[in-house]
Amino acid sequence: MISRRNIRVKVMQELYSLQSGEGIQGKTTPVQNLQKSLDSTTGLFVYLLYFITEVARYAEKDAKHRASKNLPSAEDRNVNIKISGNELLWRILENESFKKEISSRKPGFTDTPEQAKKIYNDLAATDIYKKYIQQQGRDRKDEKDIIVYIFTSLMLPNENFIQHIEEYFNNWDDDAEMMDQLIMNYLNKPAAYSLQQMIGEEKWKFAKDLLNTTIDKQEYVTELIKPKLKNWDSDRIAALDMILMQMGVCEFLYFETIPPKVTINEYIDIAKDYSTPQSGQFVNGILDSIHKELLLQNKIHKTDFKQKS
Repeated sequence: MISRRNIRVKVMQELYSLQSGEGIQGKTTPVQNLQKSLDSTTGLFVYLLYFITEVARYAEKDAKHRASKNLPSAEDRNVNIKISGNELLWRILENESFKKEISSRKPGFTDTPEQAKKIYNDLAATDIYKKYIQQQGRDRKDEKDIIVYIFTSLMLPNENFIQHIEEYFNNWDDDAEMMDQLIMNYLNKPAAYSLQQMIGEEKWKFAKDLLNTTIDKQEYVTELIKPKLKNWDSDRIAALDMILMQMGVCEFLYFETIPPKVTINEYIDIAKDYSTPQSGQFVNGILDSIHKELLLQNKIHKTDFKQKS
């Protein structure tokens, strides 16, 4: 479920922590830190998914609370709880991997119910929600759209909710962009994903190998990069740019199944998103130049995908 791009970002972050001295020294290995980071990503993902379900299910709690008033109004006695039976909601709730994660992680916090109530009240006040509950029957697209709306339009833009998340997940800043992508992918087809396999064996091997190789070959690949910097002082280049170029050159040389074009494009995009405004173009130029040179020296040996297929 976690993509190779996500993995590259995680490896980049671990390498940056090591180089900046922010990593835990002497207690855990870089691979253990990476594994812990990926598990934190899974924990954050599970909580966001759990919170969405709590918001949708709050309609029933709201209905019971309003009906129990001493003098309930007609409106109090007739709260529409259509969303509590939302088809996508129940595909999530009945998913075995989701139930296992909820059982093992117990993701709710003390203030989760109050936070869910606030988001639900925001939802109930919107015209989109009012239109949803007034529609007869259940249209598959509408069922998904209202759940997506809770996440993208009510949770993510809500400063109080983000503060709530940041209080419990110190990886939010690092993982926010990834969470948007992962949650949307999951909501499109929850049955296709196992939350116990957020990162499968093959991708975990790629993550470990990329981290270890970049650490082991750092001096060597840096010497390949330096001549391409021309008038740039290698010590003054953005730290993330240098790390991304080191990772990219390692992929050229030591990861035979990854086409160089894929490597270059991935690191251009990551540089644009995580480094300086000029980093994408800079990383592109350096990696492209090194790639061409390594090809001329016959140092790049990749799997022939055409013959393989």
